[in-house]
Amino acid sequence: MKVRFVDLSAQHKPLEEELRAVFDRVITNCSFVLGPEVEEFEKMFAGYCGVDHCVAVSNGTAALQLALQALGIGPGDEVITVAHTFIATAEAISATGARPVFVDIDPLSYTMDPAKAERAITTKTKGIIPVHLYGQPADMDAINAVAGKRGIHVIEDACQAHGARYKGRRTGSLGMAACFSFYPSKNLGACGEGGAVTTNDPSLAKKVRMLRDHGSVKKYEHEFPAYNLRLEGIQGGVLTAKLPHLDGWNEKRRALAKRYTQLFAGSKVVAPQQMSYAEHVYHLYVAVVEDREFLRKALSEQGIENSLHYPVPLHMQMAYSNLGYKQGDLPISEYVAANHISLPIYAELPVEHVEYVAKTVREIVECQPALAPGDRA
Repeated sequence: MKVRFVDLSAQHKPLEEELRAVFDRVITNCSFVLGPEVEEFEKMFAGYCGVDHCVAVSNGTAALQLALQALGIGPGDEVITVAHTFIATAEAISATGARPVFVDIDPLSYTMDPAKAERAITTKTKGIIPVHLYGQPADMDAINAVAGKRGIHVIEDACQAHGARYKGRRTGSLGMAACFSFYPSKNLGACGEGGAVTTNDPSLAKKVRMLRDHGSVKKYEHEFPAYNLRLEGIQGGVLTAKLPHLDGWNEKRRALAKRYTQLFAGSKVVAPQQMSYAEHVYHLYVAVVEDREFLRKALSEQGIENSLHYPVPLHMQMAYSNLGYKQGDLPISEYVAANHISLPIYAELPVEHVEYVAKTVREIVECQPALAPGDRA
């Protein structure tokens, strides 16, 4: 049986008429950059997240960078984040001229350990970026408590957590600002690149709007040098069409993840754990296994696509070698990076495929040769 890791055509097929209508509307109105389609999405997504403002931008990396810059973070400042994430989280910090400070993750949630974040704070710390990794929110009450008593800004990296909830509240409403990516494979994905910043702070929203559009609020009048990081009209329309389906898609992901976890019970596969405070939306279903490369090769031979997120933690990347981190500094992040495998999950994935994948994984893991102690990551 061939099992795809993700199949975007399965999502788009039922929406074909709605998406074609978006293209026709944008082409007819010539609203190619920003415009009414983007404005409608901004209004809808702000309401969905439970905040006053949403500013749509060109991609998730831009959202992170502009949120940081709008908060006045720049050269000489430090921003605390995790090393187990996509590099965009740290790149956005670097783009402002600030220094990323990496801390370890919680071994159950795979999100920022609040106690370790607190120990990393210095007089230069101006921001903390917890990452809602794989679709599970970080422990935001604890992180906000750590930051609040010191006047440090908290910016959610919600790029993998569209629609997830923390103690009943949506991601996007849990910090000073939140940043989303609408890359096509996300739980809410555009037909191209896209991103957004959400916030309840009107001055922050205004600053991000200006930063995305050449430092202006009025055409040809510019208050400061900025960027061209605007969202295209077609992407705004696509996201508006898809947003009403997001909760349903997330529920399907949760049901598939639950079935995986049931089928892995009692095996050598360590399934991801949903924290008591969270409603996980399973952008990725990531499990721990002993010999990942053996499993990946065997799965590929069985026609099961799989992936890795993220095999080299950021503190061990050449891009950040100048920061002075070494192997062993963040042991949980390093263990996760070395032993996790991402299995197929998307809303339209047939449950029969989940059962086939889980059965195959169990058989391979239980039959694989034992590793010598020196071979373990």
